[in-house]
Amino acid sequence: MRLTQLRQADLNLLVIFAVFAEERNVSRAATRLLLSQPAVSRALQRLRDMFHDDLFVRSAGSYELTPQGQRLLGELEVMLPKLDRLLSGSNFDPANEQANFRIAVTDNGAAVLIPELCRDVLPKARKVRFEFVAWHSGTFDEVRHGSVDLTFAASIVEAPSPLQSQTIFDEEFVCVVDAKYPSRKAMSLEQYLQAEHICVSIQGGIQVAPDKPLAAKGYKRQIAIHVPYFEAAVRCVAGTKLMATVPRKFIAGAISNPAIKILKPPAEISTFRYVMTWHPRLNTDAAHTWLRATMREIGGRI
Repeated sequence: MRLTQLRQADLNLLVIFAVFAEERNVSRAATRLLLSQPAVSRALQRLRDMFHDDLFVRSAGSYELTPQGQRLLGELEVMLPKLDRLLSGSNFDPANEQANFRIAVTDNGAAVLIPELCRDVLPKARKVRFEFVAWHSGTFDEVRHGSVDLTFAASIVEAPSPLQSQTIFDEEFVCVVDAKYPSRKAMSLEQYLQAEHICVSIQGGIQVAPDKPLAAKGYKRQIAIHVPYFEAAVRCVAGTKLMATVPRKFIAGAISNPAIKILKPPAEISTFRYVMTWHPRLNTDAAHTWLRATMREIGGRI
């Protein structure tokens, strides 16, 4: 790592620049920095020499940033809080610090977690940017390589070492069928296996839960069609004899739909845990610690 310019630089000058950029006044900046006005003026001149640019120009009794000054301020608004947190070990402040998170999530998680985040977290974390992407079979590799920060999936989709996982909520399945489907509220295993199913393909062409636990007991569903999303599966059942097995929290908002009805699956269709998974290199990072705590809190109340 070559840091020739950094070794020669006085990093305190960058703090002075950031404060002056906020105040646009030598006297107020000096007061905040506990420096004399001449000391601040000398520091600003050293900054101009360092960057070979005026950085600030006088305008109507104040100062305006030059294009180079604007670029420098934009970089420092991101870097200085991170450096300060690195040195102090303080917590991440989502209201005042910038962060970007890339999160892979299944259809189920997107439907139940993201709306809560939009309503309760985004208004308080104005500088935090969330990018949610679809979970796929290569997601765990992306977590290992650092292109994805956090991922959510059913616990039955086992994360490889050294990734770490934590449950954020427990879930159970329900069966969604057409409103005229000839069945009582609860189904036997025999009825379930005789039905024609819509498979929400999560991994390797199967709906890992419930197909994997059923296969372990020697059972297999009759699959009529594969779809990639739970939402598509639910929309397909009305007017057909098809059955979709979906998480209860996912379908909660559609239970009042008169075109469908909800049945209790057989006891062999087990409950499952919905977990978040991350790389241990992020264990002590303040921003990622805040992210995981936030998602745990959301999961705990839905």
